[in-house]
Amino acid sequence: MIRILLAEDDQVMREYLTRALQKSGYAVTAVDRGTAALPLIQTESFDLLLTDIVMPEMDGIELAQRAGEVSPNLRVMFITGFAAVTLKAGKAMPNARVLSKPFHLRDLVAEVDRLFETDLAGLN
Repeated sequence: MIRILLAEDDQVMREYLTRALQKSGYAVTAVDRGTAALPLIQTESFDLLLTDIVMPEMDGIELAQRAGEVSPNLRVMFITGFAAVTLKAGKAMPNARVLSKPFHLRDLVAEVDRLFETDLAGLN
C-alpha cells in the first residue's frame, strides 16, 4: 500500500484530505506541522510527502528539502493557496508537483494517482 505523509496545519483541511486519500486506498499519516513530520520521515518509510507550503515553525519547502536529504526517493506534492508561494516552490523543488487551493478532492486524488501510475501498474 502506498504511504503518504500529510503535513497540513489547518485541522479541518487535514482531516478532509486524510479521509479522501484513505477512501481512495492510500495509507495516510497526518501531522499538523513540518517539525512533526521530519522525525517520522527519519524513522518510517513514506512514498509521498503531501505538504502545505505555509505552516508555522517550518514551511513545506524547507520540510521537503530536508526530507529529500533523508529520503531521496520520496515524492513531493505541495498544496497552497498563495500564487507567489507556488513560484517559490517550483524554483526550490523543480520535481515536485504543486496543487493550488481551492481544489476539488477528486483533483487531489487524481494528481496522487498520476504520481503512482507506474507503481500501481506493477502491482496488477
